Amino acid sequence: MCCGKGDKGENRRISNNEFRIRKGDGTMLKITNIAQSYRGSADEVVAVRDVSLAVNGGEFVAVQGPSGCGKTTLLLICGALLAPDSGTATVEGTDLYALPADARARFRAQHIGFVFQQFHLIPYLNVRDNVLAGALATGAPLPATRAEELIGRFGLAGRIQHLPSELSMGERQRVALARALLNQPGLVLADEPTGNLDEASGDVVLTALADYARAGGAVLMVTHDPRAGRIASRTLSMRAGRLA
Repeated sequence: MCCGKGDKGENRRISNNEFRIRKGDGTMLKITNIAQSYRGSADEVVAVRDVSLAVNGGEFVAVQGPSGCGKTTLLLICGALLAPDSGTATVEGTDLYALPADARARFRAQHIGFVFQQFHLIPYLNVRDNVLAGALATGAPLPATRAEELIGRFGLAGRIQHLPSELSMGERQRVALARALLNQPGLVLADEPTGNLDEASGDVVLTALADYARAGGAVLMVTHDPRAGRIASRTLSMRAGRLA
């Protein structure tokens, strides 16, 4: 397995035309008075407390805070993966949790891209097929040409037949980025995307997310990475389930 440090990848700026985002009008993500709690072994744990937030196209918003403050729960709600106890969440004007489960899954695949700390690549699929997996839930023909364009733009053309176990950590995250951008989503959600990467590989990821926002997409990232404040267009703090 290749996992050497300093995997710089391809860190050039990516143009608007290369990303080809399906742009929405104005606000890409809007959450209003979101609350979410869990039943613990003894007491109720409140993860998110009355949070409201809007992210527009062209914005890169970073949310920072300690572990356990509710960042990941907030991201799951924004990504149509966890219905809140109360409040509303809309993406490109669509109320996520008013949709039936199957329609919500299809909408999520078409309009929201995800980048996770743990990559979540399918171990028995090569780079090309892992990227194409991002389109399976859309019900549309697989966009093979776009997948290969993104693979090339992230410096992975020479790795296209490799399995995840044959890639470095930085290469795996670039595969995950290509998968997230495959369907030209208006919104990209990133959960600690640099958490498992060395500094150079992390810079590649942060630059790609910033470029995507500059191209007209909306990016919401939760992170401990101190570089987020320098590269995001807006940085928020989360403490005890509340945004500040």
